[in-house]
Parts: sequence; structure tokens; C-alpha cells
Amino acid sequence: MRTIGRTLLYIVLTLTALALTACSNTNTTQESGTEASVTETKGEPATRVVKDTFGEVTIPAEPKNMLVLSPSYAENMIEIGVIPNAVTLVKEIEPEYRPKLFNEHQVKMIQVEQYEDNFELLIEESPDLIIAQGAAIDAKKYEALSKIAPTVAVDAGITIEEYVPALGKLFGKEKEAELALQKYSDKIEDTKQKLHNSIGDAKILVIRVEQKQYRVLGQEKDSPGSDMLYHKLGLNIPTKLKDNHDWFTPISLEVLPELDADYIFVEQRQMQNYSSEQSMKDLESSPLWQGMDAVKKGHVYPLKTADFVVGEGLIGYPLFMDYLVEKLVK
Repeated sequence: MRTIGRTLLYIVLTLTALALTACSNTNTTQESGTEASVTETKGEPATRVVKDTFGEVTIPAEPKNMLVLSPSYAENMIEIGVIPNAVTLVKEIEPEYRPKLFNEHQVKMIQVEQYEDNFELLIEESPDLIIAQGAAIDAKKYEALSKIAPTVAVDAGITIEEYVPALGKLFGKEKEAELALQKYSDKIEDTKQKLHNSIGDAKILVIRVEQKQYRVLGQEKDSPGSDMLYHKLGLNIPTKLKDNHDWFTPISLEVLPELDADYIFVEQRQMQNYSSEQSMKDLESSPLWQGMDAVKKGHVYPLKTADFVVGEGLIGYPLFMDYLVEKLVK
């Protein structure tokens, strides 16, 4: 009897243990089933919600095919440790260093037409996230892009100091953005000191040679070139242009003798399907141009649109500053 009793007790305990195990497995299966169901329902990787110029947008937590619509954004993202998968650009106007940078980091370059939108081309790339400049996109374009992939129109101004921190926040790279901007600021201060020690109060003129006209750079703040030259570096503009706070202003060659420039940078306008060769020849052959003191002294230097307008960035602007030092510091 005692043996039978022990046997029955063993059977009961075994059945109880099996029941508990089954119950435990059932709970685990149910919990796992809930998680799997949610993932399957979503049909996509984990997401997060961010705010941009147009409101809130749900984006992949870890994008696999991120497309950036601004080469300068892509450049600065790389500098803070965020590598996009692809970037759109206009080959003819890009500064030389930038394609090399993108190739080095295996960023696919998608060539587009200047000032034209090609949504079909973007669809072919199958991005899972699009990054755009909030300051350079309207609601209609944003809507069209959002139909291709979740689109973030970065809510920031047009200067490096404004949009780099915004990019840092978007990608959790706040510290990296801060360090990159500090390095950039230090470069500006160092360059400013070198230039002022070398040329003092000398006046700097930038003349743009276009297809059918000439324009001079003014002192518009936060615009490419003018902000760097006349605000950040504190260089002086010719007296006649002191009150010119526009970016570029048309001039006639007859005005040239009135511009007391000590150094002149000549930008032969660079665009897609565009040539300013004849205007350049007309300028160089003009007696008015040849009579300017800076020209007679050989203080005239070429300036590429790509380098001081398109090439604004944490890499591009330091290179532009190096060019200024190369030409002006003797």
C-alpha cells in the first residue's frame, strides 16, 4: 500500500509540474504572440515621431535607405556622424571636394536637374526616409515627397549655426553637432585674425559675372559669401557699397572706377546649361576694369560659385577660408 501511495503521489506531482509548465508556456506564447502580432500588423521596423516644419511625422527608428535632398545637409550630417544612403545633387555646380566626400562614405549621388523636381527619379530609389530643408520647401512639394516616403522638412534657418544643431537633435547627435560647430567657430576666429593682421582695413569686392549682366556682392546677413566675408570675418566692403545690404546688386561697368576695392574676387557664374564666357571676356577687355587699382596691382582672384555659395558647410567653408588666407595673407 505504501508503494502504491508513493506511486500515486509521484504521478500527481508529475502531472502538476506538467500543468504548471504548460501554463507557463501558454503565457509566454501569448505574450510573444502579442508582440509578433503588433510587429506583423505594423509590417515595418520600429518607428518614432519627430516634429518638422509641417508638424509631426512618423519615421523609421533606424532608416535603411535615407535620402537627403540637400548636398550641404548631407555634408554636415557626415561631419556629425550620420551617414545618409543617398543624396541628390547638380553635378555641374558641386564643389570638387564634395563628390569625393560622398564616395568616401559610400553615399550614392543622384544627379538631378537644377531648379527642377523629379519625383519619379526619387520613387525609383525607394527611400524609407527623406530629409529636406524646411526653409526651402513648400507644402505642395512636401506633400508630394511624403507620398514617396516619410519626409522630415528640418525646422531650422538657413545658416550652419541654425540647422546643424537641428540635425544633431533629429539624429541624437547633439554633442557631435556642438563639437563640430565649436571647431568651425574656432576656424573663423583664427582666419579672421590672420586676415586682419595681413590686410588690416583693406576693402574686398566680389563681382559676379553673369551671362547678360554684372553684379556685386552686398552685405546681406546669413547669405552665402556675404555673411562669411563681411560679418563673420569682418572684412570691409568698398565705400560705395557700404549701404548695400542686399545679396547681389546689378551694376554697369561704368561704375567700376567708383569702387575703391583693394582686392577683387571675380565669380564667373556657374550654373547648369549656362555660360558667362563672353561677359568675362568683355570685363577683362574693358578699359574701365583695367584702370582699377586692384587690377593694376594684380590683386584679382578667381572665385568659384561652387566654393563660396554651393559649398557652404562644415567642410566647405573652412576650405573657402583657407583660400582667402592663401590669396590675402602674404
